[in-house]
Amino acid sequence: MTARAERRSFWTWGYVSDEPNDAQRQDAARRLAGRIGEHVEPPPVPAIDEIPLPPSRLEVPERLAPWVSTATAERITHTYGGHSLELLKALRGEFDHPPDAVAHPRDEDELEATLDWCDRGGFAAIPYGGGTSVVWGVNVPPDANAAVTIDLDSLNAVLEVDEVSRAARIQAGILGPDLEAALKPRGLTLRHFPQSFPWSTVGGWVATRSGGHYATNHTHIDDFVESTRMLTPRGWFESRRLPGSGAGPSPDRLVLGSEGTLGIITECWLRLQKRPVFRATAGVRFPSWQGGCDAVREIAQAKLWPANLRILDPAEAEFSAGLSDEYALLIIGFESSEIPQGANIHAAVDIARAHGGEVDDDAILVDDGSGSPTGRRGAVGAWRNAFIGVNAGLTAGLGLLADTFETAITWDRWPDFDAEVRERVGRALREAVRGARLSCRFTHVYPDGPAPYYSFSGIVPRGAESERWRVVKQAATEAVVAAGGTVTHHHAVGRMHRDGWDLQRPGPFADLWRAAKRSVDPNGILNPGVLIDP
Repeated sequence: MTARAERRSFWTWGYVSDEPNDAQRQDAARRLAGRIGEHVEPPPVPAIDEIPLPPSRLEVPERLAPWVSTATAERITHTYGGHSLELLKALRGEFDHPPDAVAHPRDEDELEATLDWCDRGGFAAIPYGGGTSVVWGVNVPPDANAAVTIDLDSLNAVLEVDEVSRAARIQAGILGPDLEAALKPRGLTLRHFPQSFPWSTVGGWVATRSGGHYATNHTHIDDFVESTRMLTPRGWFESRRLPGSGAGPSPDRLVLGSEGTLGIITECWLRLQKRPVFRATAGVRFPSWQGGCDAVREIAQAKLWPANLRILDPAEAEFSAGLSDEYALLIIGFESSEIPQGANIHAAVDIARAHGGEVDDDAILVDDGSGSPTGRRGAVGAWRNAFIGVNAGLTAGLGLLADTFETAITWDRWPDFDAEVRERVGRALREAVRGARLSCRFTHVYPDGPAPYYSFSGIVPRGAESERWRVVKQAATEAVVAAGGTVTHHHAVGRMHRDGWDLQRPGPFADLWRAAKRSVDPNGILNPGVLIDP
């Protein structure tokens, strides 16, 4: 497949065509004015060819020149990931540590030549997928001698489809929509839809252990991986394609979540499924947040395996779904390629009602295969539109500080965990911002515990965004780790979560990981500072 010709945006997610226009940014500023207390003009977007950059420290060898560039636009568009503070710096024209060169290898031979050049020269090699990392996972370390970002956007094809086993061999650089478009004519789907789906890649999903569409059962990309192929400075690392194996530790488990620190993922075999035909959806209101959480637990433990089982606390339900601030909202969704879902949705709703949930019978929507819409009406539809409508640049530079953090915890510790996180983060938030807002929803649910996803926002003086964010983020990390949760459920570690990750992982595991890295990356060039120090 030909790599997309359109240039990536340097100041928001996606491509130039995804950027909000001036009218949209002005409208967002007007809507935000009431909360900020004044109308703030959106900052102008700098012209990409007028942004000053430090000169490249590299001279590209002639043999690599066809796919390695030191052009200003390439270096700028590969400097940052997708975190709001990065995008704000980009909007302000601040690019202190861009890569010195950007490589777009067109095949594995060119990738080998690129990585060999980096290894021999001691240059940091930073694998790059869709650029949507929100944890500083694709940035050049300030102390790097030189750095090359390696973008796999030309390795973007579905190479082979095994319709008997329902699996496909897929190159790492393919974007989510392109993958689904390639599978659709065969009636197949990966059905893995992270919120970054339009702009993220298969390789990025595997490297960061992304969480996707399913709230239960198939949740992480881990569940779909059948085998992986990865290039390290020491050579190729490829696992055998198997449905399962008990032969020692799984090689794929080293690749999943490795975040570009051991090698560059070039392709993998992923398990597929038939495209769903039968669907059912209901939005259930709860006057009690805890009652709703109890219903979610019982549904998850009943192993009905709904595709969607997300509960929004009253603050989240009001903001994202338009409900009264007195109600939590539970969104239940089922889907199947072969089995009608009416019985499943009614069984889940019965459990929800037993815990105080409220839903009218005519609001339980079932598609018997005819294609009638089930998730686009009422509060469920409002939430869906808010969820998929990510536009990271719309309010940048207006004085609104907004971010999220996510975790996972077992059910027995959940109520106390939630109370502690809200108390500690809420206190830090109130001290750091005006008009503090803190809310929570579940993104994924397991029989033994939920994955709560907290959102926070507030008004800060322009120019103080980074300082105030660090206060709140530190409180969130400390609260989550101290209360026994994971520092990240599906956003990866990157450089942002290193402190929390260091506290969470067992000490001997760090030694094991260092040994593994020394074995395949003896010069420590691959994504230094991510997961572990070189």
